Amino acid sequence: MPLKFDVFGRDVLVTKVDRGWKAYYFGSEGKRRPAADIVIPNGVAESEICQYLADLCHEWATSRHPEVRKL
Repeated sequence: MPLKFDVFGRDVLVTKVDRGWKAYYFGSEGKRRPAADIVIPNGVAESEICQYLADLCHEWATSRHPEVRKL
């Protein structure tokens, strides 16, 4: 089952694939596109993805969107 996150105001979908994880940006209309700038290694556990995204994308943080949260 895909995991959905709000990554500092950007909607990101993460799915498990054969060699790890694949990230996508998704919009309200249901379309998604690969998030080539988000690479999640195979060794990251599902329970660690939210923190991993926060560490990886912390430059995106703003006062309006200060955190990563699972949707």
